[in-house]
Amino acid sequence: MKYVLMFVETEEFVRELEAMTETERQEAFEGAGRWFTEHAAQITHHAHLHGPETATTMRLAGGDAIVTDGPFVEGKEVVSGYAEIEVADLDEAMALARTWPGCPVVEIRPIT
Repeated sequence: MKYVLMFVETEEFVRELEAMTETERQEAFEGAGRWFTEHAAQITHHAHLHGPETATTMRLAGGDAIVTDGPFVEGKEVVSGYAEIEVADLDEAMALARTWPGCPVVEIRPIT
């Protein structure tokens, strides 16, 4: 089964990162890098997304497209990255997500 793990940053998580020293922040990033290395056999693709302020939103209605700068919704949580994984089932996807050392929310969705 294929799933996407969406890594979601919260406002609190961002504040905690900003409060870290450069060394602490580097150690946190290295922890995420180790996670990707440790699970490379299950990860088929991954990427870090630019911030929500860089988004372009297109609303499709009646054949017209309305394009706006910025995210679709204002929120206290934003998807900051993702990993596509191939695992046996949802239980294995959840076990993998449970070990993620980064931001505090991981949304898991099956993909086709």
